[in-house]
Amino acid sequence: MNKNFALIGAAGYVAPKHLKAIKDTGNNLVAALDNSDSVGILDSFSYEVAFFTEFERFDRHAEKLRRMNEKGKIDYVSICSPNYLHDAHMRFALRIGADAICEKPLVLNPWNLDAIKLMEEETDKKVYNILQLRVHPSIIELKNKIETDNKEKKYEIDLTYITSRGKWYFNSWKGDIAKSGGMATNIGIHFFDMLIWLFGNVRYQEVHVSESKKMAGFIELAKANVRWFLSADSNDLPEQTIQKSIPTFRSITIDGDEIEFSGGFTDLHTLVYKGILEGRGYGIEDARPSLNLVSSIRNTTPSIKNKSMIHPFVKNK
Repeated sequence: MNKNFALIGAAGYVAPKHLKAIKDTGNNLVAALDNSDSVGILDSFSYEVAFFTEFERFDRHAEKLRRMNEKGKIDYVSICSPNYLHDAHMRFALRIGADAICEKPLVLNPWNLDAIKLMEEETDKKVYNILQLRVHPSIIELKNKIETDNKEKKYEIDLTYITSRGKWYFNSWKGDIAKSGGMATNIGIHFFDMLIWLFGNVRYQEVHVSESKKMAGFIELAKANVRWFLSADSNDLPEQTIQKSIPTFRSITIDGDEIEFSGGFTDLHTLVYKGILEGRGYGIEDARPSLNLVSSIRNTTPSIKNKSMIHPFVKNK
């Protein structure tokens, strides 16, 4: 039977991926919320979506649907709102008797997960996290290889992600560490979750650079040493990327070999949604390790203890 979805953050960057996933899995979008009314994209889904720019009216509508009948109530709330609002919006979903499907990070501070978990138990509803790199075919293939590899030494990983952003980015909520969690939380958590999933739990970490536009550091995982560099500054792009007028550079090397996963991103959200609808979604405990890590990174004073741990893109080391 088709499920009813509501979506919070309909005007945001990631909302189209959720809209596509809802549509591709054959379900109904019945309500949407955003304080911006630039949501013409909703028409590509349905002309019947109830849209609200005020949370209070959205809340009232969701409650009305819950009380009308079982068939009309909201089954899932897809959350694409700013990071600092995820906690409140997950609580809203559980309170109206719906499961929540939330973008990363679930929360900014990992201790807030415990309160959400208690609310799951009280409502008998679930919170699911979008951990889409875990369903990427190339990453699944790599995980299978690692699990069958009897390598005794740790893998040596270099993670580099540079995504050029203009002044608007740093004037928006994304540039406010209290609202986004900063570079490691807002951008890095996708990759940190993937690396922990592939190479095991965090044993040690240190931060080498911690600025509003870039961060870098070192992580020791159970099966890997990771040098990482994240930046939203176009000045950090390598020369070959600049020459091709490409605004983004993404690279993960394992023991010096590049891992190719630049393609295959189009339908990852749809695959995650299918898993959730089939009872195989990623929950709170799946999200906890990477949230613990980015919280630690955010609260670590930069220092360099071993120059061999410094990422090659870190300048003036």
